[in-house]
Amino acid sequence: MITSDEIYYTIALTRMTGFNAAMALQMYQALGSGQAVYEHRNDIGDVVNDTTPHLREAMRHWDDALQRAAAEMEFISKGGIRVLTLNDTDYPQRLKECPDAPIVLYYKGTADLNQRYILDMVGTRHCTAYGQDLVRRFISDLRQLCPEVLVVSGLAYGIDICAHRSALEQGYDTVGVLAHGLDQIYPPRHRGTAVQMVSHGGLLTEYMSVTQALPNNFRQRNRIVAGISDATILVESAYKGGGLITCRIAQEYGRDVYAFPGAVGAPYSEGCNRIIRNNTAELITSAQDFVESMRWPTSRQQSETVERQLFPDLTAEEQQVVSLLQQTNDLQLNILSVKSNIPIGQMTAILFQLEMKGLVRPMAGGTYHLLA
Repeated sequence: MITSDEIYYTIALTRMTGFNAAMALQMYQALGSGQAVYEHRNDIGDVVNDTTPHLREAMRHWDDALQRAAAEMEFISKGGIRVLTLNDTDYPQRLKECPDAPIVLYYKGTADLNQRYILDMVGTRHCTAYGQDLVRRFISDLRQLCPEVLVVSGLAYGIDICAHRSALEQGYDTVGVLAHGLDQIYPPRHRGTAVQMVSHGGLLTEYMSVTQALPNNFRQRNRIVAGISDATILVESAYKGGGLITCRIAQEYGRDVYAFPGAVGAPYSEGCNRIIRNNTAELITSAQDFVESMRWPTSRQQSETVERQLFPDLTAEEQQVVSLLQQTNDLQLNILSVKSNIPIGQMTAILFQLEMKGLVRPMAGGTYHLLA
């Protein structure tokens, strides 16, 4: 379990490197914890490579950083916020694999950040009705195929907020990655959705309270959106845009990138069409396309797997007959033959084997009843 002292010193560490996240990560990984970095504050150059004279001198003076960390500890305690340091087992493990992972995350929510399946949907803030329809249809169809998916985005205008709201409507958990502290919501008009997400997903950020939503922060938070996910899906983008940055980062992390195509010449389809043309994103037109490409098992496939586990000694043909009778029990021999495309002679033999295994019973009128 991560102690409060470790959280305290790790938060302070994020203030000690001039907001140089890469340097903070290097020191943290070299020494194994934020508290260990503090303990080596006077000889940091001896235990961590590539430290500059300016940094070595700065690391000797933690007073201001510790005071700020103490204030943040009080804020998170009152706000019911969780602090996830890099060594925390609940820290997003996909993100931990990334070379520029933040050493601290502030999280308010209920969703498992290590959910089995996680995707992020990004795109233009000026989405059209076409883009909104794509998001709604995709998430609705995905819910039927894969009920357990965490949907991630950035709570921004356009595609982001449409993805969050569609996920909530379909009963998915959804997490918004913020470019500021958890003491505010930007944009303010998304506060109502954000409140819902705390109970059905969450809000996640690497920024302390009183951090404003500055332009560079949005670019920085894109790496968390990409890094926490198995795949990034781009829905509408101009030739240049933040969604494309997230796609590029995802590709650098070795994650899958997908894009919905748009009409030729449409300004908010140019980015999608370009990365498809350049083979930096795979074209998809539906949730089925996405699931097949990702090789995620659908709810139907999972059900069939359970059936195979229940009846491990069944042949493929026997399982096919059992599945038909599970869908509609008490079917006649000829109906089973037609539905399964198995000849009647072979079907008779299969039903006999199933009867010997105690799974079916012949009934009056030539029908067969599944007992299991």
